[in-house]
Amino acid sequence: MEFGVLGPITVWSDRRPMPVGGPRQRCVLGALLVYLGREVTLDQLIAFLWNDDPPRTARSVIQVQISHLRRLLPDTIATTPGGYVLNVDPDSVDLHRFRRLQDTASEAPPEVAAELLNQALDCWRGTPFSGVGSEYLDHSVVAPLQEEYWSAVVAWGTCALNLGRYAAVVSRLNPLVSEEPFRERLHHLLITALWRDNERARALAVYEELRARLAEELGVDPGPELVALHTRILREEVPQRPAARSASDPSSDTAFRFVVRNDLPRDLPDFTGREESLRKLDEAASPSGGQAQVCVITGSGGEGKTTTAVRFGHEVAKRYPDGQLFIDLYGYTSNKEPLDPSSALSALLRAVGVPPESVPERLDERAALWRATLMGRRVLLILDNVASFAQVSPLLASAPGSMTLITARTELSGLSGARFLSLGMFDESSSLELFSRVLGEKRVQSEPEQAREIARICGGLPLALRVIAGRMLTRPTWSFAHVVKRLGEQNRKLRELRVEGQSVESAIDLSYRSLNAHQRRAFRLLGLIIGNTVDLVGAASLLDMTVEDADDILQELVGVCLLEEPQGDVYRLHDLIRAFALERALAEHGHEQVAAARTRLAEYYLATAQHAADLLGPRGHNDDDRVRSGYRTDLFGREDAEGWFSLHQENLAETIEYFASSENGDLAWRMADSVWRFYAMRGHMALLLGSHERVLQISGSQGNQRGRAVTLIGLGIAHYISGRFDEALSLLVEARDLLIAMRDDRGIIRALANLGIVYERVGRFVDSAKAIQDVLEYASSLGDPAVEALQWNNLAVLRGTLGDHREALRCAESAILAAPEEDRDESKAYAKRVMGEARVGLGQLEVAFQDLKEALELSLRLQLAGNQVYVHNSLGVAYRAAGSSEQAIECHTTALSLAEKFGDHSGDSEILTDLGLTYAAAGRHDEAVTALEKAHAIAAERNERYAAARAALALGRIPAPTMAPARARELLTDAEATLTELDLPEAGTARAALLDLSDPVD
Repeated sequence: MEFGVLGPITVWSDRRPMPVGGPRQRCVLGALLVYLGREVTLDQLIAFLWNDDPPRTARSVIQVQISHLRRLLPDTIATTPGGYVLNVDPDSVDLHRFRRLQDTASEAPPEVAAELLNQALDCWRGTPFSGVGSEYLDHSVVAPLQEEYWSAVVAWGTCALNLGRYAAVVSRLNPLVSEEPFRERLHHLLITALWRDNERARALAVYEELRARLAEELGVDPGPELVALHTRILREEVPQRPAARSASDPSSDTAFRFVVRNDLPRDLPDFTGREESLRKLDEAASPSGGQAQVCVITGSGGEGKTTTAVRFGHEVAKRYPDGQLFIDLYGYTSNKEPLDPSSALSALLRAVGVPPESVPERLDERAALWRATLMGRRVLLILDNVASFAQVSPLLASAPGSMTLITARTELSGLSGARFLSLGMFDESSSLELFSRVLGEKRVQSEPEQAREIARICGGLPLALRVIAGRMLTRPTWSFAHVVKRLGEQNRKLRELRVEGQSVESAIDLSYRSLNAHQRRAFRLLGLIIGNTVDLVGAASLLDMTVEDADDILQELVGVCLLEEPQGDVYRLHDLIRAFALERALAEHGHEQVAAARTRLAEYYLATAQHAADLLGPRGHNDDDRVRSGYRTDLFGREDAEGWFSLHQENLAETIEYFASSENGDLAWRMADSVWRFYAMRGHMALLLGSHERVLQISGSQGNQRGRAVTLIGLGIAHYISGRFDEALSLLVEARDLLIAMRDDRGIIRALANLGIVYERVGRFVDSAKAIQDVLEYASSLGDPAVEALQWNNLAVLRGTLGDHREALRCAESAILAAPEEDRDESKAYAKRVMGEARVGLGQLEVAFQDLKEALELSLRLQLAGNQVYVHNSLGVAYRAAGSSEQAIECHTTALSLAEKFGDHSGDSEILTDLGLTYAAAGRHDEAVTALEKAHAIAAERNERYAAARAALALGRIPAPTMAPARARELLTDAEATLTELDLPEAGTARAALLDLSDPVD
């Protein structure tokens, strides 16, 4: 197949067009083709289709389009965590073929380059994405693509002129200048071609039409290059051969000798960690379409922008034989005002040889002379420490083959056609390499963990790392451990990161002082964020302003590199910048203002967490006293809720700590109760246990019985998942008793339901059945179908354990029927697993596999971590019953791996027992014994009586000599006693195994 992006979105098969679908589907396909091999996020696709006003069904619409495209293009579209990736041969896509031809042409001889560029231009069939998409798509994708087209046209025209193909240039460009009436470079090429082709009058007429149009519609004159060309035509200076370096050479009229010089500062001998950035700069410097290159290195103070620019300048100096110029524009320099562009131009002109008396007075005249002076030359110009677009715009080199490299703390909006490079921070490896280069490898290797800790404290900020290395270099008795201690002392971090001539605090302060009053206030308050990141709505709550106003001011702070935006509408401060902001906030805002700001943010998290928790499943208690925050993120389904929880999981744990440390125990337990289900589903046991233990502490100190009871349930669930069943029972029984005393029916339901699960796990089946029946009665009286569905599933598990497989099927079916529509898929995921297990017990293997695979698909889609573990194990049992031992073993081991990954160890003994039974069925008795002994030990340690009996029964049935008869008899005797006491059908199996066992040999 072949694909067309450079015109209407098209797919051809055997040179025949294929139907691609409607405008939306074509737009989605086009986006995937443009970003071929790279992730296109759902948010990008939504913006491409609907700008900023998508319908609520936007995600569903896109999923439908992807489904249709997958039928059209099977096995080419992969789903990623954030969106989709298309993988086809790049040469089958006209855009990527065009780019390949253009790149090849940039390094080819003129004759070859002209042909390659001609082929590249033939790839274009019209306007990309014509008839589909949004204004945002036009601005972000289509416009840049069209600029690539005009760049190729200019490159071809320049090449053809140098080859003397004037008529071809006139033929191609004559109609194009009417499409782009203000594109001066096209007019320059056309006028030059006409002039060299002895069409002087037509050349002058084209110039005059352009001049009149510019004056009438824009009120400006043609640029200096066109003016210089016009002057040469009037003087009849027709060159005898094509110019070697450009279509025209206005600098030849200058009356001074150009001075070639290298002004680059000293390169650092211990330069470290920017290999990828240097590669990208080298890529940006590659010739493209005969244009001058502009690249901007952005970043916050201390990231090493100047150091990287200087290193690159030294590496590529030979590419720019006409000079390497460097000028500091003092955009962020202590005690200096930014250099105005007129003064900068004066310095640059004098540097290249223009006599002082020849430097014009007016800024526009200086800029024109500067461009004319560089025309036809290959110069590297580094403009360091730039404050704004207005400061740098008149200084840019325009000569083809030249490069302007800019370092700035702002985004320099308005600088079109430039490439932007954000340096970012050093990773751990680069940080340690810097220490090694400055201090020596031996010193770093003697304290590797402490060196890593300093790299973490510095957050990879190169300036901070260099300050530390400089201080340690002059203090050879200082160890890394000593520096860690100094950096960790209260309010000392920024003071420690200061050495003569360098200070992290000063670097940040220069950016801070460039802000206006509103920006400074916002920056200070952002130092108060709870956790490590904050989203747009959370930031609005912290700043106490509308979301729209917060968006504007956050983007302004991102633009000056004081704030990072790691993903759309999610923000964070570098640790050291945050420390600076926090110090300023504490100094300039009173305690009440600081507390009010953080409380607004904490209440935003709680309000949204309660909203999200409702979307994940039934709540365990009445929650009429919900926090009423003026800020909340609107979520429209389970997927949105899980995404929000996942994004903020660490921040929510920090919010619980904030409430607790603020003595607000009531909000602390409500937050813990809102997040427990998500933490449990995803296996975040450390967060679940840590947050609940903190809440239990504050609830106890404040005598908050309700908070204590609810938190005891969450802790009980966490201990159950972690396989600590005795602790879980103790906590849940205490919670039940507290809730009965408070007459909290919903709380009682939740406590009993979880007790039923733990009772089943430890083999107390009578207690489990009673707890579940009690819950069903409570749920029925309260009219709560969600709880009923959950308990029918629990009862189904219990019936299956007791060997009553038909009753297990009935209970599982009742669970599906009882579940409300919004929870049906989750209920079905659990029910189908139990139904599959029951059908294996009934010998209905074909239907069992169908049920279990459906359960797995639902569990994966809904990210039900625990259910994934159990479904894989149940599939192993089914494959064992079908005689497929290798597939069975694979399923059991997958279940164990997932349990480890998710931190869900509640079923370890059960899974290991099933794995041992599968090994035994396959005749692999040594491996069976290993798995079963481990299962037996785990079950005995956790007081899982039923699980221990199952493992003992399986071990006792392993034949001699692998299992000694005496040991087998002991195991079978214990198993038979326990299983008889629990009234389970396996007791008969144990008795039969004992009868079959011969007398042990002494």
